[in-house]
Amino acid sequence: MQEQVYRTMNVLCSMVEQLPIGTNLGMLHLLWMMLSGQLLKTRGAVIPGLDALGLPAEAVRRSWAALGQGAWDTSGMVSSWERLVRREGQWQPHCHGGWRPVAADTTAFLRPRLANCPTKHYLGKTGHAVPAIPLGLIVRVGQVGSQRLGLPVAIVRAPGADPSPQAQDCAIVRQVSRLLQENEVAILDRGFHVSMLQKEGCSPYVVRLAKNFTARRAALPNYKGKGRRPKRGETVRPLARVRKGKFQPATPPDRVESWSEGEVTLRAEWWNKLVLPQAKPDSPTFQVVAVYDPRYEGPLLLATPLALTGADVRALYLDRWPVEQVPLTAKQMIGAHRQFVHAPETRQRLPELALLAGSILSYLAAGLPAVSTGFWDRKPQPTSGRLRRMLGKVSFPERYVPLGSIRKKGSVTGHLPKGYFGQCGKSTAVSPALVA
Repeated sequence: MQEQVYRTMNVLCSMVEQLPIGTNLGMLHLLWMMLSGQLLKTRGAVIPGLDALGLPAEAVRRSWAALGQGAWDTSGMVSSWERLVRREGQWQPHCHGGWRPVAADTTAFLRPRLANCPTKHYLGKTGHAVPAIPLGLIVRVGQVGSQRLGLPVAIVRAPGADPSPQAQDCAIVRQVSRLLQENEVAILDRGFHVSMLQKEGCSPYVVRLAKNFTARRAALPNYKGKGRRPKRGETVRPLARVRKGKFQPATPPDRVESWSEGEVTLRAEWWNKLVLPQAKPDSPTFQVVAVYDPRYEGPLLLATPLALTGADVRALYLDRWPVEQVPLTAKQMIGAHRQFVHAPETRQRLPELALLAGSILSYLAAGLPAVSTGFWDRKPQPTSGRLRRMLGKVSFPERYVPLGSIRKKGSVTGHLPKGYFGQCGKSTAVSPALVA
């Protein structure tokens, strides 16, 4: 058996070993099914994907039941995965200016035909929000070999009481603030606002700003001797713009710094000790930096309360991109972008498990020798797609499953509902004729 198969099974068995007997075997089948790309072949159908592994019908049913009703939760699986990766020592965290980046973002698994879906996600192609399962993803950014990888530390569901995107963003920010350790900084895109970060107590942070962002000086201007005394600082506009046909110039920066990256010279303009436009002068202050790179048309506008150099704050924000790699692998490489599960808990668990499987596949591919796709692939790279293709050509390695804890549970289940009805819960009345 190839090294890649042994390595994959070793990691998956370590992941599910602590789960209850029976559930761990079903989860092992599910994870192998995802990593081997069976969801791509079945266009997102879970049960046909499990059947494609060559499993008996009883094992397929048990794995399906483990997905929706198994005694496991995503937070426990994510914690087990983080402990396993840290114990192996291949993944090393990044550090810029003494700070380690923790990136957060929102992703969504579109479900346009899902009835009574309480959550939605805006889709640019259609111009409006469509039914979807949105999830918040938080990763610590590091390196495995030559590849930059994000290590998931939390997956955040939309709050049940208020499933709106704004409420979920606030829940993500709260979770990030709880997870930040010493010398860690939250890295966020412009979907998260400075006001939200300050309200939820998330500090330190580096967040991208909109091009029309404005702020105020924390210090009040001197009294001119006439009229009312000023209650707010002067307006600061980092970037010039045209509003209603009127040109509004940019505020001169407080300081400017330059540095070189190879043959390219970059420039950073800073505005210090700022507060939000509607905030009081004694509110928490932050800095705004506009990073100009001649390779791009516009500057990168960021806000942070930290005392950093332009090179460090730019490097920290650029380390946000690994949080995009996990959903990309889960949706496109594994095939979880199309889903057909409908039970309330299952439609949440399947995308969460797909994100975890995407992280596992990327991590394994980065640490294993590159697998050639075919004779034409003369210089293969250690990518998740190549590893998935290789695993897809191998039957489920039943002989490698360790005897003992990972096994079938010896319980009588013939009287229980099967398939969809087994995941509907006790509240759903099921006809005995349908169960038979």
